[in-house]
Amino acid sequence: NAAAFFADLKCVIIDEIHAIASQKRGDLLCLGLAALAEWAPACRFIGLSATVRSPEVLADWLDVRTQRNTPPPPAGEVARECGSQGAAAAVSVPAASPLRPSGTSPAGGVGETSHGVKIIHAAGGAQAHIDILVSRERIPWSGHSGRFAVPEVYEKIKAASTTLVFVNTRSQAELLFQELWRINEDNLPIALHHGSLDKEQRRKVETAMSAGVLKGVVCTSTLDLGIDWGGVDLVIQMGAPKGSARLIQRIGRANHRMDEASHALLVPTNRFEVLECRAAEDAVNAGELDGETRETGALDALAQHVMGRACGEGFRLDALYDEVCRAAPYRNLDWETWERLVDFVATGGYALKTYDRFRRIVRLPDGVWHARTAQDAQQHRMNVGVIVEAPMLKVYKAQFVGKKGSGKRAVRTGRKLGEIEEYFISTLSPGDTFLFAGEVLSFLGINEDGALVTSSSSDSPAIPSYDGGKFPLSTFLAERVRDMVQDPARWGHLPEQVRDWLSLQRLRSQLPRADGLLVETFPRAARFYLVCYPFEGRLAHQTLGMLLTRRLERMRLRPMGFVANEYALSVWGLRDLSGVDLDALFAEDMMGDDLDAWLAESQLMMRTFRNCALIAGLIERRFPGQEKSGRQVTMSTDLIYNVLREHEPDHILLKAAWADAGTGLLDIHRLGAALARIRGHITHVDLDRISPLAVPVMLEIGKEPVYGEGHESILADISSEDLIAEAMRLD
Repeated sequence: NAAAFFADLKCVIIDEIHAIASQKRGDLLCLGLAALAEWAPACRFIGLSATVRSPEVLADWLDVRTQRNTPPPPAGEVARECGSQGAAAAVSVPAASPLRPSGTSPAGGVGETSHGVKIIHAAGGAQAHIDILVSRERIPWSGHSGRFAVPEVYEKIKAASTTLVFVNTRSQAELLFQELWRINEDNLPIALHHGSLDKEQRRKVETAMSAGVLKGVVCTSTLDLGIDWGGVDLVIQMGAPKGSARLIQRIGRANHRMDEASHALLVPTNRFEVLECRAAEDAVNAGELDGETRETGALDALAQHVMGRACGEGFRLDALYDEVCRAAPYRNLDWETWERLVDFVATGGYALKTYDRFRRIVRLPDGVWHARTAQDAQQHRMNVGVIVEAPMLKVYKAQFVGKKGSGKRAVRTGRKLGEIEEYFISTLSPGDTFLFAGEVLSFLGINEDGALVTSSSSDSPAIPSYDGGKFPLSTFLAERVRDMVQDPARWGHLPEQVRDWLSLQRLRSQLPRADGLLVETFPRAARFYLVCYPFEGRLAHQTLGMLLTRRLERMRLRPMGFVANEYALSVWGLRDLSGVDLDALFAEDMMGDDLDAWLAESQLMMRTFRNCALIAGLIERRFPGQEKSGRQVTMSTDLIYNVLREHEPDHILLKAAWADAGTGLLDIHRLGAALARIRGHITHVDLDRISPLAVPVMLEIGKEPVYGEGHESILADISSEDLIAEAMRLD
């Protein structure tokens, strides 16, 4: 009854539209708006954002009434409004609405795209005040914990009225919270807030914060958006923000009033992050924003939408196609792909259509497609959504019960603390300790409820890792960091120890140029290293490392492995790498056959396919009265993946998985652009020992994933003291 229910809908408002439009959630939402436009022709769609780089792009996304299968002509950039300097709203209005302006460029802060969507610019508020902490302590060469600066952060919290301390990962949140409590001699009321904590615990923190009884909250992106606590007068960002738009959002949580400046303190956790924080500060002060756009909608999200429409009043193939093509992410969807996608929802596709379990929708004699059974519709409703969390286990407080000598057992007796990834729990043995929910916990075991834990006083707990918990460095900030590194005239505002580090790099080797790539080679401990500095982010660097090692293997140079961080990549092997033809090694054609061959063998593709299969509904996680474990889902999707690769390599879901891997996990588009940028501009410096700039990425060995053979033995040769002393020698 959706058409009747929504017929008199007047308005849909999407707040923080920038945060959703460029993701799969945005694809699904845009398809929903296109349906609402059919059911409620008079409805207005309004998008709000204070941190959008190109308002016309989001205005185009919001226009779901214009039929088109080709991209509209590019509109001129209307404005560059952001953060404390201004806000933008896009309003999609029906053709007959009196709100539509008669001219194409109304005055008074209102613009119009080629399709008639109005863009309204609001005046900005007070300029934000941003400072970067220049620590009294030695700034680490690598790492992200920020332990060295915790006493200074504590003093800032103590001096402010109320502080939000943002970190980029849940692991960092747990660690920082423990470190603050360890030195909290004044018993300041400090709380913890992140997405893995129990919902009730998060609500308690939010209620206490609203009531003004907390001095500070250590939090992740869960408090980025939609928070309006007037008592917050300081925002601290631990670690680099990875993007100016994200920083503006977080800064805006302080002094959430138009006429008061927001105050923020950036705390870089290593030397490269000092550069990144300075670049972010300069970008915010200049009113410049980064922001990634999503041009092509995800096929797995579209499959979910098709199934959802079949669960209602049903759909006709051509009518739904026209409606889908009015959603901007799918404006270029061709008819053949559309037919294949509907066939996938109906049968699973050519290779799977003999299995009854994959038949979910049917076409009735009147030509309307419906869910095949009521159970198919129910299972769809229980599995909707495009956010696929890693398999999680609930964590409960427990205790041992039973008589002495008769064998005690752990039973659930206390509250639920939250959820933690299955993978992390699988690495623990009973008695192991770890940080979670702001406590040090001892692992007892697993029962039908979840993981059972008790409180512990251990001083060396493990820190849970969370899949996908790190933000990528934005392309926009990467460019600014490259520009800063190459220009000593811009080092004046950097801490002395960072200036000395860069100066020594210029003396010992060279500085990376913004328009090229610096590659250094040097021997160390019976191995040979190649270090390069693309400044393109961890995902792109990990993909580059995979492809470089494949090429070096073909050159018989016996690469043993690589490690990457946000700024650099280090590859090592058993043969001298100084004579390699670098133009051939970094040639753009590695994005073709080399990438395809590696992906075909990669566990990464199987994991990506698993997520796409869950979103598209090929595999359900939840059933009435039960839920599949992560292991069961993995076994099912891995089996299907292998069948499709062998019998239907062009299956619609394999196509969706490849697109996902290319953008989300490999960042191949960004890597391809980087390889094009450095073509013909590679500078090689052959050194007799490690350079100062190479130390941070070398120190990532043992902290970040190390790919390839021999990484166990190399750990014995990597000592932070030795590496730094070697790099700082002037002889």
